[in-house]
Amino acid sequence: MKNYQHLTLFPVVVVAALIAVSCASPVTLTSWKNPADNSQVTKVVVFPLFDKLEYTKPFEQAMAAYFESKGLKAIGALDFLNPSVKYPMPDVIKKIDSMGANGVLVFKYTGTDKTQNYVPPTYYGGWGGGYWGGGYWGGGYWGGGVATGGYWVTTSTLNLKASLYVKANKEAIWTGDITVTDPNYVDQAATTIAQDIYADWVKNNVVKSPETVK
Repeated sequence: MKNYQHLTLFPVVVVAALIAVSCASPVTLTSWKNPADNSQVTKVVVFPLFDKLEYTKPFEQAMAAYFESKGLKAIGALDFLNPSVKYPMPDVIKKIDSMGANGVLVFKYTGTDKTQNYVPPTYYGGWGGGYWGGGYWGGGYWGGGVATGGYWVTTSTLNLKASLYVKANKEAIWTGDITVTDPNYVDQAATTIAQDIYADWVKNNVVKSPETVK
């Protein structure tokens, strides 16, 4: 399986921002599929290139669990690799081959974008100042209004790059640019990402549709 030579082993770039994402956080996926490659993945290794186990382990476990729930066999890299060991690439390839996997899904952290938006002060008028008043209540039920001061809201957007490699092709047959807004929980983020990836794979015939998986 020498076509997996692109994989980078531990240790890798620090991904301190991947404290993760709540299930309510928006996730976007922009994908590309090689139209000349008709490979179908039947067992995939989820390979996040993060250096912190508290991020890597729950991410790959949640993602593999979702794939398994859809009928796609999956395994996390930490299930057969020790992150404290620097493996020669041929050894990693042998391990992947020995498990019968024909696909490796690699994730790389590409940065975090932060944006700030100003929420202006809001004034709430007294009861009777609008339609319900109109003079009927005598110009205001409780008198004056209430104002809330303006404030800044910071939004964090986590960026990941996903690449799917198969044995029959030296280059990735599928890639995805992923953004997740306002991080909270790693495992819930991974599940949401897995849902989007799996749906995209079904659409692009990278995996068999759920109806045909036994």
